[in-house]
Amino acid sequence: MNVPVTIYAEMTPNPSTMKFVANKYLLISGESVEFVSKQDAKGFSPLAEALFDFPFVKSVFIAANFVTITKTNNVPWDFITMQLREFVKDWISEGKEVLIQMPQAKETTSENNSSSSADEIATFEPSDLDEAIRSLLDQYVRPAVENDGGAIDFLGFKDGTVSVKMKGSCAGCPSSTATLKGGIENLLKQHLPEVTNVMAVNE
Repeated sequence: MNVPVTIYAEMTPNPSTMKFVANKYLLISGESVEFVSKQDAKGFSPLAEALFDFPFVKSVFIAANFVTITKTNNVPWDFITMQLREFVKDWISEGKEVLIQMPQAKETTSENNSSSSADEIATFEPSDLDEAIRSLLDQYVRPAVENDGGAIDFLGFKDGTVSVKMKGSCAGCPSSTATLKGGIENLLKQHLPEVTNVMAVNE
């Protein structure tokens, strides 16, 4: 039996992205995943893979109960919002797979020596502040960022700098730099005097 699924489209602070919110959970809360090409999504997210068949879809970000789609600049939202909304709605209504498995963190090319590639990925040594920073981000930042159709991942803390990765609508959004510096940096400095700077790392 098909569950009645409703999807509504919501603009985000980033003019290139639109958030499509479902009335049911797509991923376990707290998890999120982003794909930037059809190849990227292959074997992980059938929904994202199918969305890349639309010529104007540039990237797909899936979190708790929404899908954020970034479009190319050559077509306005007015022409494609309804089509994408219906597509996502039908996909979920028919019970098709949204995500088969989570992609692993990006590995380096030297697959034959797993220990060295693991070292290259972990460029941040664990610090005494990791737990405190993570909990502040989860409590204050994550809900607001998800509300805007994005996500924030804490990467590490070194020499006073907190490194984070912005995903979904927050990646490349004109206002995300302001959010980062104004909101997140001030919040962390206020609670943790050791923090002097917050930096977004883009792959």
